[in-house]
Formats: sequence, structure tokens, C-alpha cells
Amino acid sequence: QVQLVESGGGLVQAGGFLRLACVASGVTFSITTIAWYRQAPGKQRELVGFIASGGSTTYSTSVSGRFSISRDIVKKTVYLDMNILKPEDTAVYSCTTGASMTGYWGQGTQVTVSS
Repeated sequence: QVQLVESGGGLVQAGGFLRLACVASGVTFSITTIAWYRQAPGKQRELVGFIASGGSTTYSTSVSGRFSISRDIVKKTVYLDMNILKPEDTAVYSCTTGASMTGYWGQGTQVTVSS
């Protein structure tokens, strides 16, 4: 059974840093892409980025250069390192299997960036 659990969200000042984690049980990382999405109040869910099964990463233009995705295969965990946070990064961040929004989802973790 696939289960994704996010953690690490919280309140941070603009310019700060947060690390989110997504623990993925029941997933084989070598054949599974893990993506991070976010959804701000009143807005559509948007792709933040993903790490492909081979380990390559892709980011949206809004976070490229500030956010970084990595994984620890032994710990079955995917990380989202968020640097130079901006108030517009405030959202619920969720991880999912695949990058097409049709996979398994975690419950999400709230990130709030104060100005």
C-alpha cells in the first residue's frame, strides 16, 4: 500500500529557509517519479518540481534557483529545500507519485511566509 506523509511546514519570515520531507512507503524510488505541488488559497494547484526515477530534477520557473529537490532512497524520503522564501510561496505543499496529478497524494503541509 502506497502512503505519502509530508512534514516540515511552518511559519517563516521572507528570505528564510524551510526543508519539507515526504516519506513514501510502498514506493520503489528507482521506478517512481515524486513530485511536489502547492496550492495557495483561492488558486489552482501548481507544480513546484519533481525528481524522476533516475534522479534528475525539474522545477517550475517560479521556484527555479531557490528550491531544490533531493531524495534519500534508504530512508524512502524526498526533500524539498526552499531558500529565499517569499510571501507568494505561502501554500499547502503536497507530494505525489508521478508528475501528472493522477498518483497517490500525501495530506499536505502548510507553509506560511510572512513579509
